[in-house]
This record gives sequence, structure tokens and C-alpha cells, in this order.
Amino acid sequence: METPTDEHGKLSEPFLTSSPSKGGFRTLPFILAMEAFERVAIVGITTNMIVYLTGEFGMETATAANVIFVWSAATGFTPISGAFIADSYMGKYPMIGIGTIIGFLGMILLWSTAMIPQARPYCDQFNTICEAPTIPQLVLLYFSLGLISIGAGGIRSPFMAFGVDQLDERNNSHSFFNWCYVTLMFSSLIAVTLIVYIQDNMGWKMGLGVPVMLMFLSAVSFFLASSFYIKLKPKASLLTGLAQVIVASFKNRHIELPSHATNEVYYVREGSMLQVPSEKLRFLNKACMIKNPQEDLTSKGNASNPWSLCTIDQVEDLKALIRVMPLCSAGIILSVTVNQGSLMVIQAGTMDRHVTSNFEIPAASFSLFMMISVVVWIAFYDQIALPLASKIKGKPVRLGLKQRMGIGLLCSCASMVASAFVECTRRKIATEEGFSDEPQAVVHMSALWVLPFYVLAGLSEAFNAIALIEFCYSNLPKTMSTIAANVSGLGGFTGNLVASLITSMVDNVTKKGGESWVSSNMNKGHYDYYYCLLAGLSMLNFVYFLVCCKAHGPCHGDNENEAENSGLGDHESIDDC
Repeated sequence: METPTDEHGKLSEPFLTSSPSKGGFRTLPFILAMEAFERVAIVGITTNMIVYLTGEFGMETATAANVIFVWSAATGFTPISGAFIADSYMGKYPMIGIGTIIGFLGMILLWSTAMIPQARPYCDQFNTICEAPTIPQLVLLYFSLGLISIGAGGIRSPFMAFGVDQLDERNNSHSFFNWCYVTLMFSSLIAVTLIVYIQDNMGWKMGLGVPVMLMFLSAVSFFLASSFYIKLKPKASLLTGLAQVIVASFKNRHIELPSHATNEVYYVREGSMLQVPSEKLRFLNKACMIKNPQEDLTSKGNASNPWSLCTIDQVEDLKALIRVMPLCSAGIILSVTVNQGSLMVIQAGTMDRHVTSNFEIPAASFSLFMMISVVVWIAFYDQIALPLASKIKGKPVRLGLKQRMGIGLLCSCASMVASAFVECTRRKIATEEGFSDEPQAVVHMSALWVLPFYVLAGLSEAFNAIALIEFCYSNLPKTMSTIAANVSGLGGFTGNLVASLITSMVDNVTKKGGESWVSSNMNKGHYDYYYCLLAGLSMLNFVYFLVCCKAHGPCHGDNENEAENSGLGDHESIDDC
């Protein structure tokens, strides 16, 4: 969080007393345009990147997939670290500004690998023979991708919060969040259709040049309204407080906890409703235990060293975070399965993608169907399924959070089963048609067969990801709302790293017995076995999720007693959470 200051350094409240010459809805189009241009640029190159790495850099499919997994993981992690830096040190405005500049530089360097022949290995496109990339060429490639990830982290981490900073009590912040969702969805749709089409039909010089211009427009859009923005100064972050609890509990690990807790033993923040810590995870209570009041507290009653003595609120915040982590970690394997979209691009590229005799769907554009399935299901669930179920039951009903998360995990497992079946069929047709040694050949099988993967993957996101965000928000304190959003996104970051590890292990183990399962020649490899492996891991992950559900207990606010206390006793949940 950040605290606004006036010209004299006094505290002020932007939502109540912001100057009419600063902020307001007039700044939001610039902020939304900045994020829209950035999103189109990065999603556009990410979706089709595996084609560029295998076709222009001559990488093996497994190697290219690992590069994309690691890059996606970095792009998922940088917003988390960026939020911490923006809240604690830099502030939102400088963070976004620096992010747009770094992202633009990264795009220019990536574009240079397509523009300068010496920046990439020589590839004979007719014989599909490529020289191995040199170390300088790989350094340039990886450095450009790294800059793009850093830039994305600088932009995405604070942009929503920065937009809310511009609004006061007369403005409706919900409208801004609605426009954010529309902007992100529309930008992704443009990326997987228009940008991918340009890359496939006009070449990579234009295909990477357009994202460069988009990143330039992103920076320009943001800086154009600089004089109108409300720019809040940073203060200590909540993440710092959580780190202090860990350090303080470790420092005080040898102290024995009292058998009877009283507010005289523990450090209580002024105005806090918590007077004693909970009995769960008791070892963390040592972080808020006062050993010597003369040494641990100042004359004003504050902690003399916050890294040795923390408040009860800080301790309970960390406990709440630890409690939700097991269920959040179940989303890692789901992210692994959803992130197989890069391999699906290669698979779809070897199938008949014609819709009409004159038009074929770009292989990377099939991810459009994942987005469509998310939107269609959310609309169906909210507008048709729930009202119909409520009418039948005679009272409002809904799927519980844990049940929705579990359904999402099962959908991700089903997506891998469907992918294995489709790949087994495609490989059999390729062999029968004599294409075993021609990985670029198009088999007589419609690429629409890959739609079950994208539809089921979209449903897994619609069920699990949205429920996971609600779960984190409902089970973490309100003071941790920012962290709640980041915690729910950690599965994507970790999932990419796990996906890279699994792909590398499968490649290294299976190629010892001959052709790798994830061979660059899909007609000789066994991607169907690889997908079956992921389906098995997904089912084991579902069992792990059930164990975590039982250990966690009812979700906050979902059991019947709490419903009755809140006046919602007539609201029926299909499960307890």
C-alpha cells in the first residue's frame, strides 16, 4: 500500500481529498491503453514463440518448450516481485514507467534476431535443416526475453492498483475493474488472431516488428497523462511484515511459550481486535512474545526492533497465508497441463486447418477457443445454470469453492486424456500415409480435433482459477487482499517451472531407449504417452487436493453456522465450501 502526501509532506486521503486537477476517469483510458498494447504485444509473441524457436533457431521441440516454460514462469513471477518493490520502495508510477521502457527495449532486441541474419542460426526452410545457434545468438535471445519479462512485471504488478489510485469516492472503482477485464480479454483475442496471422503470413520481421510498435505505443500512452496522475509514495509493504515474523520466530526459537496466553505476554498493535494469538502453528507465536519490556519496547510502546518482535496481527496474517498454501499448490499441476498449449501449436500445424478452401486457421490461434470456453461457461453458469438450479431447489444454490476447484482439476485431467487420444490417432494416420520421416507434412485429419483440449483447459481455468481467487480472498484477512491475488497466481509461475522439469526428464529418460517421447519429429515421438503421463499426474494431484480439503476443513464463511449468523441461512451451497 502507499500513502498520499501533499506538498508539505502531510498525509492525505486520495479518495476523499484528491485535487480535481489530478486523477479521475480521464486518466483511465491512458492506463488501459498502456496495458492493452502491452498485452497484445506479449501474448502475440508468446502464443507463436515455439514456431519461431523451432523454425528460425533450429531448436529441438523439447528445448523450445522448456525455453517457453521458463520464460513464462519468469513473466509470472516478475509481477509478484514488482508489486513488492512498488509497494515498499519505488511507488507504482515509476515502476510502470520503467517497465514500459524495459519491455520496449526487450522487444527491439527480440525483433533484431529476425531482422539481422547474423543474430540467428542459418536455417534451410526447404530441407528443414538448421545450424546450431551460437552462444552469442542464444545470449541475445535469452537477454531479450528476460527484458520482456522484467518489463511485463513492472507494468502488470501495479497497473490495476494505480488505476484505482486515480479514483475518489465520487467515482465507481468497479467500473474500472470491469473495463480492465474487457481490455485484457479483447487484447488477448487480438493477439491470438491478428498478430499470429501476421506472423504466419507476413513473416517474422513483420510479426515481431508489430509488437515493437505496440510496446512503443504502450509507453507513449502511459507517459502522455503523466501530469494528470495521482502519484502516491510507497510505505512499508505487508510482505515485509510477513518476513519479519519468520525472522523473529527463528531468532526466538529457544524461548518457551507460556501455558496461559495473556495480552501482557504478547505484543498487541494499538487498536487491534486480537489480544492473544491462536493456538495453530504455535511456534510462530514466539515472534510476538515480549521477553523483556524494557529492551523490546520503546518509551512509546512500539517494538524497538521489528525484526525481533512483531504484532499478533502480523503473526496471524502469516498463519492465514500458510493455511491456504496447500490448496493453492494443487493448482500447480493444473497449470502444467494448461501450459501444454505450445506443443498443441506444433500438433495443430501438422493437421488440416482449413475452414474453407481459401482460409485456414493459424495453428497458434486455436488458443482462441480456450478463451471462448471460459467466457461462455462463466455466462452460462451465472445466467442459466445457477438460476435454473435455484428454481428447482426453491432457494438460491451455488457450487462451493472447493467443489469448483476440484471440478477444474478433473477437467485438466480430461484435457490430457483427450490430447493423448487425438495424438495417438494423428500419429497412426501419419504413419499410414508414409509421413514418419516428414514432421512438417500435413496429415488428412482435421485440426478441429484439438478443440477438446482447449475447451477442457478453458473449463479448468473457469472452474479452478476463479474459485481459487475467491478462496484466497475469503480465507485471508482484508489487509492481505493484494497478496491474495498474487498467491492465487503462484500456481502459474511454479507450474511453468514444473512443466519444464517434467519435459526435460521425459526427454532425457525416453531418448535413451531410442526416439524421445517429445521428439522434434512428432510422427516418430510419442506425445500420446507424454500426455498420458500428465493425465496420471493430474489424477494423483486430484487425490492430493482431496487430502488438503479434508485437512483444511470448511472454508471461511461457507459453513451453515456462519451463514445463519450472517443472515444467509436460506442460501444453499452444493457442498460445505
